[in-house]
Amino acid sequence: MPKQTLRLARGGRRSAEGVRDMALDIVSYGRRGPGGTLRFGSGEIAQIQRTVGRTPEVLVKVSGGGRDTGGVEAHLRYITRHGKVPLETDEGPAMQGRGAPREIVTDWQLDLCSSQYRPKPAPGQKDSRAKLAHNIVLSMPPGTPPEKVLAAACVFARENFALQYRYAMVLHTDQPHPHVHLVVKCEHEFEPGKRLYIRKDTLRQWREQFAALMREQGVAANATPRQVRGQIRKPLKDAIHHRLRALRAFGQLPPDERAGRQPPKTSSFMRAKLGAVLRALQTKRDTLDASRDEMQRTRQEVAADWQSTADTLRRQGQAELAERVERFVRRMPAVQTDEQRMAERWKDAERNRAQERTDAKSPGAPAR
Repeated sequence: MPKQTLRLARGGRRSAEGVRDMALDIVSYGRRGPGGTLRFGSGEIAQIQRTVGRTPEVLVKVSGGGRDTGGVEAHLRYITRHGKVPLETDEGPAMQGRGAPREIVTDWQLDLCSSQYRPKPAPGQKDSRAKLAHNIVLSMPPGTPPEKVLAAACVFARENFALQYRYAMVLHTDQPHPHVHLVVKCEHEFEPGKRLYIRKDTLRQWREQFAALMREQGVAANATPRQVRGQIRKPLKDAIHHRLRALRAFGQLPPDERAGRQPPKTSSFMRAKLGAVLRALQTKRDTLDASRDEMQRTRQEVAADWQSTADTLRRQGQAELAERVERFVRRMPAVQTDEQRMAERWKDAERNRAQERTDAKSPGAPAR
């Protein structure tokens, strides 16, 4: 059956290689109706219903990877909490204990991978050595049964890597959102020279697959690009997220506890970003709006294609769903860059500080 495509954000954005970015396409495998009009199939209608109904979104991301045996073993120690959490492996039986990470590294014969013997880069230089293993995270929102996340992750790993790439995984429930850390060996087990490469399209397919596996577990799950949902902010990298979370936790401690502890280090990335925002505010330059125009164009393209989706639904007799689509688009948050958001927060904080100084100087103000 020929594949037909209804494109969301069809504005012709192209990558550096000149190939159109297909990340925002909705693919239909249905037949065209009379006159060549594209009709949504049941799968596409279900996808639209999940999206406008804001069904919980799955998360599949690559969080890094080890470039030598020491790096792989250190990550395995971290995700097993130094042997306290069991490792599920591609060979079936779970492994647990402080020696499990070393056993994995030895069993996978990572010391035979030629790439790990390349010299490490000098401090401050980019590490261009090939990875020995990919670190992948499969996550669901808070409230999802952890055992179902692990069950879906086991099927996901088996379908994508079994008998090709060695893998091991760990379920974490110490945070509100249950998630699985999946470590996959990069070199193929039986075809020397063949490696596992993870590209943007690979991640998109994996998200859709993991969402389908969660639905098979009886859990509502969806996988759509954030631009299609009207989501503006990009997710932070793990290192930045952990650093900010540590800072927030420190700030919430009682004053006497904070006095006896050393504050966590700030995020150098966020500190540099805030510094650029403050310089732009001081010089009154319009650099804060530099990326907003591109984001606004993307939003306009997404909104136009959602309208095309609503029109197609009405022609198919799906008037109620078409109205839900249009309501979904109207409720999308306004486009705002991270820099603009930080600038607004800084201005609000400055106004609050100024008001506090005014109140402190006013007659009758309580003595501090």
